Amino acid sequence: MTTLKKEYKTVWSQYSEADLKALFAYGERYKAFISNCKTERECVRTMVKYAEKEGYQNIEELMKQNAQIGPGAKVYANYKDKTLILFCVGERPLEEGLNLLGAHLDSPRLDLKPNPLYEDNELAMFKTHYYGGVKKYQWVALPLAIHGVVAKKDGTVVNIHIGEAEEDPVVGISDLLIHLAKEQLEKKLGDAISGEDLNICLGSMPLEGEEKQAVKANILHLLNEKYGIDEEDLVSAEIEIVPAGKARDYGLDRSMIIGYGQDDRVCAYASFEAQLEVTNPKKTTVCVLVDKEEIGSVGASGMQSKFFENSVAELLNLVGDYSSLKLRRTLAHSKMLSSDVTAGYDPNHPTVLEKQNAAYFGKGVVFNKYTGSRGKSGSNEANAEYLAELRRIMADNHVTWQTSELGRIDLGGGGTIAYILANYGMDVIDCGVAVHSMHAPWEITSKADIYEMRKAYIAFLQNA
Repeated sequence: MTTLKKEYKTVWSQYSEADLKALFAYGERYKAFISNCKTERECVRTMVKYAEKEGYQNIEELMKQNAQIGPGAKVYANYKDKTLILFCVGERPLEEGLNLLGAHLDSPRLDLKPNPLYEDNELAMFKTHYYGGVKKYQWVALPLAIHGVVAKKDGTVVNIHIGEAEEDPVVGISDLLIHLAKEQLEKKLGDAISGEDLNICLGSMPLEGEEKQAVKANILHLLNEKYGIDEEDLVSAEIEIVPAGKARDYGLDRSMIIGYGQDDRVCAYASFEAQLEVTNPKKTTVCVLVDKEEIGSVGASGMQSKFFENSVAELLNLVGDYSSLKLRRTLAHSKMLSSDVTAGYDPNHPTVLEKQNAAYFGKGVVFNKYTGSRGKSGSNEANAEYLAELRRIMADNHVTWQTSELGRIDLGGGGTIAYILANYGMDVIDCGVAVHSMHAPWEITSKADIYEMRKAYIAFLQNA
């Protein structure tokens, strides 16, 4: 008799010494990735380097060469270092469908406004606009780092990276001292810090010889000295303010990881490693890593753009089998794991989840049959036959899994990219790991869960 989910034992008790060694080694690789890659561009650039070492070729170069490729070919498509798609061509015709893993690379953060720099009473400041769903009060009184790019009029692009090295300065947003916070503390939690209060302090030292806005002038002098940029260049910049510091082991037993951007880079990295590991597949495998999920998957680098569909069309052409009808069939016959995280049961906040349908740390990868909110609104719901197939694949490959809903009914909810791919008629389900403090500057995951997730993704690519 199959046991119910609520009776599942922690996966930790099932591991051999070899399993634990592999699990902790994977945790180290993953920590290094999210420590070094805190923006979409940093993620894509790093992944492209690794992919090329594994034999992946740029689809743009293959198109220019009018190349013809066949089974085993490895191809990637890169949209402006923000969205990355990797294909490994299988033995079967593409028309029979793809096995897809899809995750997003963007995470909640603070972006600079187009005209960000100003001086107020001899303090130089940056104005910001928060990105994605954040609790604004969580972003004050923290050491923050500056990451991004500045595009200059001459076409050059300058990379900005301040606040991560031990010798680097950090920046931040000051909070109101408790002695003067009576009015602030009487406000609702969501109103205590407003969006216009999230201004970054950059410095307080004036530039010698300047009479007006001398502190601002000094900051501009420092930026020009190090990066060769001026104030107008900030108009054509993409600068993200993120928590400073590396991901670290969490818990005295080192069983968890705390780090910035785990929603959704924890799934993106596992998807990427799984894609690289699976070679010479029966069906073509695909890893889709997109931008803009946190704000609705909009824009040219979001899942709602035509970049994915166009890339599949180009792949069909490269294998010498393109037609509009075959493109439609390829997409409709595909199967996908929408690789995204879910809320983990937290003893500090037990009432927001229904225990029998919650995700728990240490109990494996999580399948969300549907997400959405209040009556499944806005969700993709996987069909029963697809779930049964996935249960078989997980059992055959000894993957520990669990199911969950994203919170109690009528309380809230959320969404992923699943519904967008489901528009093609393909089978899609959300599949990721449980997270504590999701969307906070520092998020927490279980090493056992992320290890099982990686196993699940490999099993899916090979067997779906």
